[in-house]
Amino acid sequence: MAEELALDLEELRKLHSIAKRPRILSLISSEIRSLEKLRASKEDGNAAAPPPTASQIPTPISTSVKAPINPALNYVSVSSFSWDQDMDKVKIYVFLEGVEQEKIQTDFKPLSFDVKFHDVKGKNYRCAVPKLNKEIVPEKCKVVVKPTRVIITLFKASKGDWPDLYSREDKLKPNLDKEQDPMAGIMDLMKNMYEEGDDEMKRTIAKAWTDARSGKAEDALKSYR
Repeated sequence: MAEELALDLEELRKLHSIAKRPRILSLISSEIRSLEKLRASKEDGNAAAPPPTASQIPTPISTSVKAPINPALNYVSVSSFSWDQDMDKVKIYVFLEGVEQEKIQTDFKPLSFDVKFHDVKGKNYRCAVPKLNKEIVPEKCKVVVKPTRVIITLFKASKGDWPDLYSREDKLKPNLDKEQDPMAGIMDLMKNMYEEGDDEMKRTIAKAWTDARSGKAEDALKSYR
């Protein structure tokens, strides 16, 4: 390769010496410079490069380890949420904004669950049921974050209807704030069913919603049971 470059340069220099027109001279000169640069780079590349020093070798950074969560954190208990079910699963709707998926800590067990939401607008929240009405399949349960709410899906260990989310023996069921609107949870559930339902469901929910807001609580309940 080096010999070929040398021969090409020699030939171009001969042509340059006999050329007369300015444009031809410029073209030949440009080609000569290009070949000279190429030859110089080839010669430099043949020189052995010194081995990198210890300070030049980058330190690998592990990306698989997540930052541990401080167990001593304080949590605000989510005392009110909505839920519904079908024969296979139970869905719990927690109305929180600003939740990040990677900052959720879950603990699902056959008869309980504990979901913690960290750093939500500067606070930590916790939604837990110490004793469920019936058993679930922990490894199938999941948490999905939506823009205005979080959906906790519990998969039932056996198909069927749950009369309540909580076990009758559960004495730790959270109490609603005395000043809270008693219809708030129902309205949240109706809103979620309206957003995810078909046209018929939306018509039914719209009527129930109107009745509920006008004070017809019992009619509202019957409309979507």
